[in-house]
Amino acid sequence: MTKTKASNAQDAKSVAQPTLNPGDDAPRGTTGTGEDVCPDCNGKGRIDGAPCATCGGSGTVVKAIGGA
Repeated sequence: MTKTKASNAQDAKSVAQPTLNPGDDAPRGTTGTGEDVCPDCNGKGRIDGAPCATCGGSGTVVKAIGGA
């Protein structure tokens, strides 16, 4: 059975979705955002030897910047 163009497009969209960690306001690279040090692990990426749940172990979170 051959996939249709529509199903191939859906597969491509599902693969391209960035993963957000609980502490992120938006996907990395989004206009109007920037990386900040994770407030829970203080940038270490780990809490008590386990990956930080807020930043996913990266030590950084994506936050909105600017605004009125």
